[in-house]
Amino acid sequence: MKMPDTTPLRPLAFQRENRDIHLALMRGSQAYLAERGDHRFADRGMFAKVLLLILVCAGFYALSLQQQNAWAYFGCYVGFIFSAMMLTVNVVHDASHNAFFKQARLNHWLNFIVSIPLGLDADCWRVRHVIFHHAYNNIEGYDPDIEPNGVLRQTPFQQRKTFMRLQQYYWPIVAALTFPYYIWLFDWLDRAGKTRMTPKMMLQGRKGWGVFLLSKLAHFTLALAIPLWLMPPEVSATAIWLTYLLSQMLSSLVFVMLIVGTHWAKANFYQVPEQGKMVHGWYQHLFSTTFDWQATPRWVGYWLGGANLHLTHHLFPHWSHRHYPALAKIIAEVAAQHGLDYQCLDLKTLLQMQQRFLGTMGKP
Repeated sequence: MKMPDTTPLRPLAFQRENRDIHLALMRGSQAYLAERGDHRFADRGMFAKVLLLILVCAGFYALSLQQQNAWAYFGCYVGFIFSAMMLTVNVVHDASHNAFFKQARLNHWLNFIVSIPLGLDADCWRVRHVIFHHAYNNIEGYDPDIEPNGVLRQTPFQQRKTFMRLQQYYWPIVAALTFPYYIWLFDWLDRAGKTRMTPKMMLQGRKGWGVFLLSKLAHFTLALAIPLWLMPPEVSATAIWLTYLLSQMLSSLVFVMLIVGTHWAKANFYQVPEQGKMVHGWYQHLFSTTFDWQATPRWVGYWLGGANLHLTHHLFPHWSHRHYPALAKIIAEVAAQHGLDYQCLDLKTLLQMQQRFLGTMGKP
């Protein structure tokens, strides 16, 4: 894996936007809230969902500690880590954008707590996702989600290696290793000042390190130390370590496929011109780089934290994902009126487009 770049980014601007698009989206969304007498943050249903996910996560964890053989332990532990990933998708994704509570501090502490089971540092995730990815998605050198990693060619501007002609077949392995790399390498590099993320962290210095180390220690204790201490001899230490790694890899694969895959499928990537100003406006950029896709049955999208409506998330990042289906309808109407490319794909088509894109990037 190539180490992250610490070179400061050049200022970047977009062309002046068609104000009619912005006004149409804002008026439509505000009319929707006014009609319902609602707000854009979490409601009681969201709190109930989070509580249920916490109970499921805790239940699988407690169940895993009661098993007497490695395979039963593995099955329960996968449920624990997968539930932790679902917490991240449903809670951290919203709270990082201050879309769960109205108070930013409450969002920050909610993120800290629910991130412990999976192990990702909430502040590092917030900086990478909110400050960099959302501001520069699919822009070479600016979007951390498409940084060159030496094993996948994700944009036409990155170096191609011979073995990458097979990347549409081996990419799931790379995607599966994303969580382990972030938890045990990139989070640490971000905190240690080795990446562009460090100056944007909410907490700096000793306080930042203290909270960071507390979260990592809590994750290690919960996810590994307690099982290593309590499990019977029939579940060996090797089985516990392998179970941890494989569980993280499985949840990572699902997460990357849902989040990054929509940008791969659209297959439009950009470099920053010398003058530092993009050739198009902000809304045009989002519609040219991101898809929505429809989960089947539709209720699956609710439990995926609205991750399937990814363009909707980029256009309305500060809204709770409970509103995404209604917002997607507003976006579709505005896009049709202004000639913007809005598509809501089925999952099969999305995966086919991802494969086609990765295959194209791997060819000479």
